[in-house]
Amino acid sequence: MLEIGGGTGASLPCYGPDVSSLTITEPQPAMLRRLERNVGEHRPSARVLRAPAEDLPFDDHTFDTAVSTLVLCGVDDQPRALRELRRVLRPGGQLLFIEHLRADDPALARLQDRMNWLNRLVVCCDCNRPTLDSIQAAGFAVAQAEHTVLPKAPKFVRPMVVGCAMAPLVARADQAPVTVPPQPPGP
Repeated sequence: MLEIGGGTGASLPCYGPDVSSLTITEPQPAMLRRLERNVGEHRPSARVLRAPAEDLPFDDHTFDTAVSTLVLCGVDDQPRALRELRRVLRPGGQLLFIEHLRADDPALARLQDRMNWLNRLVVCCDCNRPTLDSIQAAGFAVAQAEHTVLPKAPKFVRPMVVGCAMAPLVARADQAPVTVPPQPPGP
């Protein structure tokens, strides 16, 4: 399993015993030091690397699962980061994500556009990106997406999406590419 933009390691307790291998990338040196300390305490077997999401230092098709939690709003080049995730995922691999996204409501989307400069300045986040559309444009098939809100946050950064997208299956040379169709949401 790969987690991009691991930050301080807040998600480490979420990885249960079924996760046999965990690799976490983080591009920021200050965050990386905190992440390494937390990995030592919570998940000593995890591998930690300094790397941006746009330039992952792994071979093609290395991971079955990738996790992105509030990362795609802060990367310099979101389409490139998503292409990298698709590259390092095995065919049919899954991308699990919790991300900010541009609001569906036009008035709220305009507010996001007006306030985004402040959000970028304070927390390095572009909360008005069309993240779900970008995931699909990168070739992922969105299998599940739940639109929700980030509680206790300013109105313009509340819109979020929680979901799972699948990397395309590799077709034989004589076939057209095969993609994983979206699955209906569970109960």
